[in-house]
Amino acid sequence: MANSPGRDLTRLLPLFSSLTLALAFGAASAQDLERCVIPPLTGAEEESLRERFGAGDPDVIEFQVGELAAQLGDDPTVSMSGGVLLRSGERLAGADAADYDPVDQALRLRGNVRYEDGESQVVSSAAEFAYLTGRVRFEGAQFQLDNRGRGSAGLLEISQEGRLQLGDVGYTTCPPGSQDWIIEADDIELDSDTGVGTARDVKLRFKGVPILWAPYMSFPITDARKSGILAPEIGSTGRSGNELSVPYYWNIAENYDATITPRLLTDRGLQIGAEFRYLFSHSEGTAVAEYLPDDNKYNDNRYLAAFDHRTLFRGGWRNLVDITQVSDPQYFEDLGGSISLASLTHLNRSALFDYYGENWSMLARVQDYQTIDQAILPVDEPYRRLPQLKVSGYWPSALLGLDYQLDSELVNFDRDVGDTGWRFNVAPGVVLPFERPGWFIKPGVRLDYTAYSLENREPGLETEPSRTLPISTLDMGLNFERVMNETGRVQTIEPRILYVHVPFRAQDDLPVFDTILPTLNIVQLYRENRFLGVDRIMDADQLSVGVTSRILETSSGQELMSATIGQALYLSGQTVTLPGETLPLGDTSDYIAELSFLLYDNWNFDVGHQWSDAGATQSQVRLQYRPARNRLLNFGYRFRRGSLEQGEVSWSWPLSQSWNFVGRYQYSIRDSRALEQFYGFEYQSCCWGLRLVGRRFISTRDGTEDTSIGLQLVLRGMMDIGTAVDRLLENGILGYSADLN
Repeated sequence: MANSPGRDLTRLLPLFSSLTLALAFGAASAQDLERCVIPPLTGAEEESLRERFGAGDPDVIEFQVGELAAQLGDDPTVSMSGGVLLRSGERLAGADAADYDPVDQALRLRGNVRYEDGESQVVSSAAEFAYLTGRVRFEGAQFQLDNRGRGSAGLLEISQEGRLQLGDVGYTTCPPGSQDWIIEADDIELDSDTGVGTARDVKLRFKGVPILWAPYMSFPITDARKSGILAPEIGSTGRSGNELSVPYYWNIAENYDATITPRLLTDRGLQIGAEFRYLFSHSEGTAVAEYLPDDNKYNDNRYLAAFDHRTLFRGGWRNLVDITQVSDPQYFEDLGGSISLASLTHLNRSALFDYYGENWSMLARVQDYQTIDQAILPVDEPYRRLPQLKVSGYWPSALLGLDYQLDSELVNFDRDVGDTGWRFNVAPGVVLPFERPGWFIKPGVRLDYTAYSLENREPGLETEPSRTLPISTLDMGLNFERVMNETGRVQTIEPRILYVHVPFRAQDDLPVFDTILPTLNIVQLYRENRFLGVDRIMDADQLSVGVTSRILETSSGQELMSATIGQALYLSGQTVTLPGETLPLGDTSDYIAELSFLLYDNWNFDVGHQWSDAGATQSQVRLQYRPARNRLLNFGYRFRRGSLEQGEVSWSWPLSQSWNFVGRYQYSIRDSRALEQFYGFEYQSCCWGLRLVGRRFISTRDGTEDTSIGLQLVLRGMMDIGTAVDRLLENGILGYSADLN
């Protein structure tokens, strides 16, 4: 008799644990709910069963009773009073009294019925443990799940087959005395064998108002994926009107799934989007398609297709595919809803195989682009690579203690306008390293050979030009360290000099396929060639001189401060240029300085500045003040002579214990106009939150502005409803976290 209820009792643990997933339609993390600690059902004045009796032996089922009275005969009964306790490990059940029916082999608990384990608590008016049927039944139950959520059920029944049935159910993560939101259902059934739950007549109430309803739904009660409708997204923009998206998740197989999203745009029509994902042991990928038939504003069908794939082979080989295509150049401007998407000029379409080994690396690629910026002329569009083959090698400390390296490339450049054809480049090199603690000297020499086979050349230009250049370098550096007084921190001073010598070779007759002049920075200062790409190699006789100082926390290795300043000295004039480029004037480059430091754990400061005798060339400044996790203030400034000058401020700052003020303002000083601005408020309680943000931003490349309003309701431990305001804030406010804690 004693063993039967105990065995049934052991079924409760996995089933009650699944309630968090079932009733919340997703697992609620402890972090999500750490501000909303729900007190035990027992109350402060009443000890829990575990506090009173402690945990037992998990291999033993204990049965304790205060008083026992038995009646024998044709209708035998056993009555227990004075307290009844069943215990097995962390699982305990107790009541004021109990009756045992030997005929039905059922134990019926009465008065202050309780169940406890490591994950859940149940309090009910009555309970029954039936040995013959294996059924466990609670009536008028109140339950709590590991301080994460609580609820009630008129009926809570567990079958021998592992099914949990709940009737007249209510569930919330709000503490007692608060029912700001609650999910209600007439009937919920959880099947531990299949890992699937079903619910009927489900209502979600917020502040007493029903905001979602479903006549029937199924959902996973484990970590396993389950098909079903996801939380809808609601929004509004000036370009497309009001917006409603209702995603449907389809769990096709263990390694396949898809999300199908109808998206209603009141000013444009109904768009259908689909995302298909797959995963194998060595490969993964995503396919995306969007289709908007007969856009009411554009008066045509519009679509997007994208495919991303990755395969990792044995032995260091890899395959990558990245293809994106849209119906028209304005697709992202009208339907993307993001300043970053609206600023796209080209969409990549490429497939490659590459290999990375200990000494060798290889790449084979075909690449094309879709140009979606109509302001770009055909002569300025990027070239297609059909194909591109690269082989590189590096052998440190090899023959005679030298470092050997090899870079080579063969690529066919194709475009509708301008020079086309093949380019072959090979550049073997060798370095003799001298390295000791505190210093290094690395003299090196490299031979760069480039040859072309060209078509569509202008009359008079050679179709098979070539170029051979020897490149000599001498890289030297020191590293001084000192221990700072009292603090024990370490300060370093690291001077470095790079000498580069490249003789002049006339290169004006060479095409320019993929070579650009990058922005000067510390990394670029110590490169052998001021151009990126091999169509141009600078003639040089120059010294790059710089010094870096750091302050390091010895206990953690954290870098508290880093400062670098450097400049290139031209020992002779430079004559090689790109078409339309102005030659550098003077015998020095601009000064370049970078500084970053962490101050008092509250301030983060980063600045990069480039200047010459003529004044500042470019600058970038970022200052962050963060005295607490939920207090954040950012300042930023960017300047590039003749191109841009922008300033911005962003913040997330509490107005009270529950209210935060969030926003961002980005302004173009050069154009005297705001580029993006949004302002909003966050409200957070222990079990729900609300975000309301109004945004005005440049949505097209020609400077057209758009306005949007986003509202997001966060039901903690369950779902987010409305616009994805959290993503906007995380992308727009440096350091912002959407966790409402």
